[in-house]
Amino acid sequence: MPTGRVKFYDEVKGFGFIQDDDGQEVYLHATALPPQVTSLRSGTRLEYGIADGRRGAQALSVRLLETPPSVTRMHRKPADDMAIIVEDLVKLLDRVGGQLRHGHYPNRQQGRKIAAMLRRVADDLDA
Repeated sequence: MPTGRVKFYDEVKGFGFIQDDDGQEVYLHATALPPQVTSLRSGTRLEYGIADGRRGAQALSVRLLETPPSVTRMHRKPADDMAIIVEDLVKLLDRVGGQLRHGHYPNRQQGRKIAAMLRRVADDLDA
């Protein structure tokens, strides 16, 4: 099976690209990821099947081999900026909590955006 590294992946849009070991780009759709994987960082090493798709080479049945280390502390956002982001996220989650108390989940698109924001904030805090 071919191997490569994630070049780019957008959780919200559900696709990205892998750069294989020979330098070729391979399209990666979210449906090719294992069920427990919801996001990928650039540089993550993968093993995958490959097929010809509408956009050229497309990855199938992806398996994670190695995840790159977290962002270093040098690349963290300033604490003042993170405080504003966290406060805005809390306000957003309060609104979602109110909807849930009334028996309404956010629609699929809103849910994906909120999940992506939570992952990004978690990554920034975990760096």
